[in-house]
Amino acid sequence: MFLKVSLYISLVIFLIALIYKVSTWFRYKIGIGSEEISTSARFFSAIKGILSTIFSTKILTLLKVFVLDVLLQFRILREDSLRWVMHIFIYGGFMLLLLMHALDKYITIAIWKNYYSTINPFMFLRDLFGAMVIVGVILAIYRRFILKVPRMFSNAMDIYAILIVAVIMLSGIFLEATKMVAYSDYKRMVDEYSGLSDSQELKSLEAYWVKEFGVVSPKLKGPFDEVILQKGKELHQSSCEGCHARPQWAFTGYGVAKIISPIGLGIDRARLPSVLWTIHILACFVSLAYLPFSKMFHIFASSISLLANGVIGKEKLSPANRATLQAMELDACTHCGTCSLRCSVIMAFEEITNMNIFPSEKIASIRTLASGRELSPREIRHIQEGVYLCTNCYRCTVVCPVGINLQDLWFNIRETLLQKGYPEFLVLSPLSFYRGLMKEETVQRDYENPLIQARGAIAAQCDLMKKKDKVLPLTPTNRKLQSGLSLSAQAKTFSVCFGCQTCTTVCPVVGNYENPQEVLGLLPHQIMHAAGLGLRDLAFGSNMLWDCLTCYQCQEQCPQGVCVTDVLYELKNLAVKQVREKTLQPMERK
Repeated sequence: MFLKVSLYISLVIFLIALIYKVSTWFRYKIGIGSEEISTSARFFSAIKGILSTIFSTKILTLLKVFVLDVLLQFRILREDSLRWVMHIFIYGGFMLLLLMHALDKYITIAIWKNYYSTINPFMFLRDLFGAMVIVGVILAIYRRFILKVPRMFSNAMDIYAILIVAVIMLSGIFLEATKMVAYSDYKRMVDEYSGLSDSQELKSLEAYWVKEFGVVSPKLKGPFDEVILQKGKELHQSSCEGCHARPQWAFTGYGVAKIISPIGLGIDRARLPSVLWTIHILACFVSLAYLPFSKMFHIFASSISLLANGVIGKEKLSPANRATLQAMELDACTHCGTCSLRCSVIMAFEEITNMNIFPSEKIASIRTLASGRELSPREIRHIQEGVYLCTNCYRCTVVCPVGINLQDLWFNIRETLLQKGYPEFLVLSPLSFYRGLMKEETVQRDYENPLIQARGAIAAQCDLMKKKDKVLPLTPTNRKLQSGLSLSAQAKTFSVCFGCQTCTTVCPVVGNYENPQEVLGLLPHQIMHAAGLGLRDLAFGSNMLWDCLTCYQCQEQCPQGVCVTDVLYELKNLAVKQVREKTLQPMERK
């Protein structure tokens, strides 16, 4: 009664949690324009997309993806054969156990009318599938804690996933083993099913089971007379063979039973089979109830991600479905670390100790951001720093074993963060080049906002940017500016500029305007002069500094070998560093 109530409670919790979890796919706000799309609009758009795919030729592609990527996990095989073996053993073994053993009343019996869990091939297959899962768990532990795959981190969810699977499997194996040696379990079966009453027949059958099935009897010990064993064999064939195969076929349970047989009577007296049965069932129920909030939920989400990304293209995806897909992909992530292993900017972690630089570690932070939970300026800054250091090399997306379009996710998160009004200075650097290429993907009225905010934050620290009509003071040189530029071998070449204006002449930004000085402020050669004079605010306040395309034409054409582009780049770094020291870092420490 207790276990039945526990099952119903677990199922109710699972269904409620599953509905809540799936609803987040339609509620979480991710990406461009997602704030303006209602939950109901996203839901009905998803239903429409699913139906249009099923009732089209794409159903063939869907079936191909399901077989190759969902069932056979070819994406994982292409990246790491050991991980593929681990995943197939855990996933395949567990699913086969679920279908054949846990749901035997609904599936196995429906297919095989004469099914018993204690006959072959079912007894052998149950142990085979269980052994597969155990081997998979051992490989998982080996990879994470012994082999220590580079850039793969273990969090609480990873540990929970390994532990809950191990508890379910090990309790099942030990349960099987203790039932093999338990005399009380043997007596119950004889009393209920054998129909024997003669004491000599009962003794012969018991002797046979002690010898061949490993039962530990409090009365009988081997060796036994061959006549008694033959009589017991005949009784077994007539009364028990139809529903009990030789225990050796259950090789994992039988192996453990042989080990624990010396303490078999103590195990029986302690009613350990009942304890293990309770542990096994409760572990299954707990894992079921908690599944939608655990890492194991990727069994569903990653399958949907593979199927969805296998039949759709980003250019054909509606804004509503795009937002829903990316919210779902956050749950599809298996935290395998493959994306981090291939990431081209991980070296930055050696200088910036921010875990959000690792693609696999960004997902958890992004999920928190998408949920709408209030984050501190420090947390936002860490997420922002992580997604903006991305070089958009596409490597993470190509290797993701569950098909997540990570590059598209990073772009949408960057835009989401930018529109929250937190200054991001990397939009003024060459690292924003990809954003320029994706300009058509953004909401046009929002494209200029982060640029204006970043420049505004710098302007707040520069007197000449705030007071345009102020006469330039030729006062003491800003030694800090000059020493900052001198830290770089390329940037310190500003000192040999003699004002020939070649850099300004070849600059495509200057050539874009009829009156460039009015729009840009200082021109490239004038910025070199400002740097030479140590006029920090004048150099920082020039629009030319921030509009530079980093095309290197000025640097290539300079007759003096001045690294003009590198000087401009270093000036931008100094300006941003100054603003961060005075404004952002105090906020982040709060």
